[in-house]
Amino acid sequence: MNRILEIIKDSKLSFEQRVVALAKEAENSINPLNISDSIKAYMEEGIICDLFEGNAPYKPRYILVDFEKFMEEGCKFLELRKPENIWEATHNLLILYKHIPSVTTMPVYIGNIDYLLEAFVENEEESYMAIKLFLNHIDKTITDSFCHGNIGPRETRAGRLILKAIRELDNPTPNLTIKYDQELTSNNFALDAVETSLLRSKPSFANHEKFTKDLKGDYGIASCYNGLKVGGGAYTLVRGRLGRLAKKAKNIEDFLNNILKDFVNKMSSLMDERIRFLVEESNYFESHFLVKEGFINRDNFTGMFGIVGLAECVNTLYKLENKEYIFAKDEEANNLGELIIQKLEGYLKEHKNKYCVFSDGHYLLHAQVGLDTDSGESPGCRIPVGEEPELVEHLIQSAPFHEYFPSGIGDIFTFEETAKLNLDYVLDIIKGSFNSGMRYFSFYADDCDVVRVTGYLVKKSEIAKLEKGEAVLRDTTVLGMGARNNMKAFDRRKREIE
Repeated sequence: MNRILEIIKDSKLSFEQRVVALAKEAENSINPLNISDSIKAYMEEGIICDLFEGNAPYKPRYILVDFEKFMEEGCKFLELRKPENIWEATHNLLILYKHIPSVTTMPVYIGNIDYLLEAFVENEEESYMAIKLFLNHIDKTITDSFCHGNIGPRETRAGRLILKAIRELDNPTPNLTIKYDQELTSNNFALDAVETSLLRSKPSFANHEKFTKDLKGDYGIASCYNGLKVGGGAYTLVRGRLGRLAKKAKNIEDFLNNILKDFVNKMSSLMDERIRFLVEESNYFESHFLVKEGFINRDNFTGMFGIVGLAECVNTLYKLENKEYIFAKDEEANNLGELIIQKLEGYLKEHKNKYCVFSDGHYLLHAQVGLDTDSGESPGCRIPVGEEPELVEHLIQSAPFHEYFPSGIGDIFTFEETAKLNLDYVLDIIKGSFNSGMRYFSFYADDCDVVRVTGYLVKKSEIAKLEKGEAVLRDTTVLGMGARNNMKAFDRRKREIE
């Protein structure tokens, strides 16, 4: 009751943010899931975390609607017919977005928006007006920058207009990714995306060839940088803190052969129970119009097995062995880091869940970006902030880990503002990183107001308002302030242009 009253009285929350927080309190007042005491102990220790999905899952965490089907057929439930012009196209999409649930209550994926709108671009001046209003409407109504759109890989007129509007608007929402493929993406379109990202921290670049192969065709990038199947998504994302887990081990061998295996089994069991309740008891997949009209299919959903703190895990294990090897600094530590992920992947493949059809019954590894309250544990497999090596060395160190995380992993690089004068240099870096096996590449210039925190975007100016006790439009601003203070997310090494 005290917590409910705190939410009601919190002047820093908007009305909508209070409604969401109160709903979450109601959900968490019950405990319908069958969770063992040993799993609860891991959760109480902070090793396993359900990432605020709630005690009674009644909708998938992430949904990637088949928007192409929607644009082609319209929607019976929403009484929308197939659009015939740019205004109807953007209007219909905005209506549908209001009805797509997620862990945030707002859509985390809004489609390959350039492809969705390209057929309606006739008069470019009018189309630009429609697209700019469309993007600004999203920012002001989907007040959560985990909302994510895609463009590419092929250049389109709509794609160029989207990038132009993003540069002009300077909004954190929606997040954006360009699916990049050297064989499909024109150099001019890629350079346009590079320039936009240096100015507005988006789009990030996704290795289109790699995602297409690993996710068996049509995929989307949702939320922070989550690769998932279009027409499906993720039932759940549960994460484990490897840094804390390492403290339970006697030595490296004990961690690899005993502690890690037990952890994978426990976290997989928790995911099994969350998915079981969602599928078998919540009735979501029997009742929601997205399912009934074929915009999503349960067979295209999977579970995301998230981890953070690989760097701290490696460093802790070497301390147990009285060795001074450091992650990202020493080859031995990097090799151990990859061995840990290999072992984790192996244990995970021994586990099967009957509701993860497209991923062959397996959960997909995800390098989770962390929480705003995290301290002393780095996102996913990233190098801790403040310990980053030279850029080329950083890319070489990071690339091998990207192979193991089909549902998302990413690195973020801050460039000096002089990078805006040498776009080809930045694009060459991206090409080289993808050729080396990297899956996802994010960057921005150090003078941006919109900045990438761990995977989502916030405005520095909004954080300044929040610090003065003012209410802010976007709930991710609160997360961004915490990540800045606790995770040093704004202190990344600045990369100079040679």
